[in-house]
Amino acid sequence: MRNLPPLILGLSFLTTALPIFAQDTKLSADRQAKIETAISHFMAEGSLPGLSVAVVEDGAYVWSAGFGKADLENDVPATSLTLYRLGSISKPLTAVGAMQLWEQGKLDLDAPVQKYCPEFPQKDTVITTRELLGHLGGVRHYRSDSPDDLEVYNIKHFADPIEAGLRFFEFDPLVDTPGNHFHYSTQGYTLVGCIMQGASGQKYVAYLRDRVLLPAHMEQTQADDRYAVIAHRTRFYQKDKSGQVVNADFLDSSYKIPGGGWLSSAVDVAHFEVAMLNDQLVRRATRDLMWTPLKAGDGSEDTYALGWGVRKFASVNAVGHNGGQQGTSTAFLLAPERRAGVVVLINLEGGHADDLAQQLLRIVLDLPDEKK
Repeated sequence: MRNLPPLILGLSFLTTALPIFAQDTKLSADRQAKIETAISHFMAEGSLPGLSVAVVEDGAYVWSAGFGKADLENDVPATSLTLYRLGSISKPLTAVGAMQLWEQGKLDLDAPVQKYCPEFPQKDTVITTRELLGHLGGVRHYRSDSPDDLEVYNIKHFADPIEAGLRFFEFDPLVDTPGNHFHYSTQGYTLVGCIMQGASGQKYVAYLRDRVLLPAHMEQTQADDRYAVIAHRTRFYQKDKSGQVVNADFLDSSYKIPGGGWLSSAVDVAHFEVAMLNDQLVRRATRDLMWTPLKAGDGSEDTYALGWGVRKFASVNAVGHNGGQQGTSTAFLLAPERRAGVVVLINLEGGHADDLAQQLLRIVLDLPDEKK
């Protein structure tokens, strides 16, 4: 990480975590108090600048609030409507759009990707959309996490995110035989975006907005554009080697929107959870397929399905995703059988949003604390 001048921080964002601009609540007072206490402790332990959370119960959005600061330098509070980089939470959004096209008969999940994305060069082995959605396509992830990597730390802005994104990896060799082993790949989701364009006849961003975001009432959600003036967007932070909070390294994510380039709020992601729980975006059978882990050819354990991670909390099945990149740490979790979910968005890279999301879901589901 490059050395950056630290911000001079007041103590208030470290020592208090009172909710700012909480939405009208349907959450019980006792449950809300437990959630706020958990958030306060989590923020203090991690010295987090700001975060926003949301809760879904009985298949409906019931509560959200912001804590701490969206902008430390200008003393702007985080709210329910603060926009954060979603990072890899972008992948479930993309997966839902792809599965809609499969439902409509416009996309064959097991056809060679070149049927829909002829721009992608032929490889020695066939790659399918199903494999890409489940990270079994053999497409590489980032080359490294080094600040000198011009891919991970991209600063160029691209008008066509799919065309530009493909250029980063299209001629690289596969890291494995497709279908053989799980290899997480954000680049693979850029290829999914290209496939969706070919299957739908529409640009990826426009398709996702029209078919996923707006039907799910995600009116704030948009592609991250570092040069645009976007209302309610948080500032992005990271910690230096001494643990001091500083401004995050610059990133232009316009080359990887399908796998890690959307902005959203806790309220919007909660609306996405509601839409999924109520079968508003895909049919129940499609949802079940999307939430069924794939089987790698080498027999290794796989807890990843089609764009969604699958896990178990005590005896409760859960699905969701987390994300992280410059200036953000995100997570959302759903317990479909309990029709409940939580969203955690943090404006600090390495903020461990998934840890807090697990804590909050346990509170919502009245599950015992993991440490007990």
